[in-house]
Amino acid sequence: MDAREAARLLKGVREAALAGDRLPAPPRPEIAESWRRMMAGGVHPDRDARSRLLTAAETEERRHVSPLREVLPVLREGLLPALDEVLHIMVVADADGRLLWREGHSSILRKADRLGFAVGADWDEAVVGTNGVGTALVTRRPVQVFSAEHFVSSHHDWTCAGAPVRDPRDGRLLGVVDVSGPLATMHPATLAWVSSVARLAERELRVRHLESLEQLRAVAAPLLARLPGRALAVDPNGWTAAVTGMVPPERIPLPKGFGPGRAWVPQLGECAVEPLPGGWLLRIAQDRTGPSVTRVVLDLSRAGACSATVYGAAGSWAQELSPRHAELLFLLAENPRGRSAAELAQELFGDPARTVTVRAELSRVRRHLAGVLAHRPYRFAPDVEVELIRPQDPAALLPHSTAPSVIRARLGRKGAEGPSAGRWGM
Repeated sequence: MDAREAARLLKGVREAALAGDRLPAPPRPEIAESWRRMMAGGVHPDRDARSRLLTAAETEERRHVSPLREVLPVLREGLLPALDEVLHIMVVADADGRLLWREGHSSILRKADRLGFAVGADWDEAVVGTNGVGTALVTRRPVQVFSAEHFVSSHHDWTCAGAPVRDPRDGRLLGVVDVSGPLATMHPATLAWVSSVARLAERELRVRHLESLEQLRAVAAPLLARLPGRALAVDPNGWTAAVTGMVPPERIPLPKGFGPGRAWVPQLGECAVEPLPGGWLLRIAQDRTGPSVTRVVLDLSRAGACSATVYGAAGSWAQELSPRHAELLFLLAENPRGRSAAELAQELFGDPARTVTVRAELSRVRRHLAGVLAHRPYRFAPDVEVELIRPQDPAALLPHSTAPSVIRARLGRKGAEGPSAGRWGM
């Protein structure tokens, strides 16, 4: 049966299903289940419903926090080379069904725009009916939707194949990768192709997870070697990187609101929690201990080699800083009472509206310096002593920075002699 004949048959099946008549052929089980959900949920079969598109800022914010951003190169390499030839497009959606990335043949992209299949759109099944994105999210399985298998009639000229992508660390659904195109370009192998690329993306996430554990282990091992009693280092999801004084568990479930200080961890009991780059140090409590982080040294004295060294009860560790993170930490060190995202955007870019970029960058900083920074407003945490080491030549402070506040700091300190270090406690 060719594509056109199959499409005609499916339209007859759909019409009979909507009318409650005898079906000329049974729909595939996953499609029949989806249609039942659509009719029970009141989705109109012939009315093209569209939700509000995300703004550019909202889309960018979702992109920043989505783990799928890390595997975009894998998805592009596995799918894009063939899309122009087969007249298809690739779409990547998050776990809410919001389209975050879309690439492929330009003429198909224009057709997708007319359908509302655009970046920022909501393609949840309950909004737009049976489709390769929303139905894959509901079933958590790869699914191909061909022509009139789409519940809404305006989608009948399309075929799509979507496969879910899960976080290999905890099985959490991260989103869907989908390949869509005009009905005439459908190929029965498309679903297997998309599913294979989705598995490659999950494998890449697994490799990155193991690499991050190894990096955490390199930092934690020297600290653990100096500690008495039982202790372990875990990543933000509770996966164990290193232990001392105990049999290593594969993973520790971390309670909600987990953070530095003292915390009750069901599998371990009461623990003293200290931040590490990329994770946490958990010391199973023997007796009361002091604050987890007591001092931070922000060293900006050498261009291109800025660092933050954190001192706590278990010892110290250092984190190299990117130029942007060095700028942000400098501004927070200069303003102990803290800054809002809008104030930091003004000081970094001269534009208070660029809060999305500021929040995304600070989110990355706090992943490495958890327990060191607080927010609302953004500032160094209470009871943390902060030492700021500037370069000997004031003009050499973050020399490549174009942030207005950094430029003013260079000019304002001209004429100072010798190395400059500022110190304050909060």
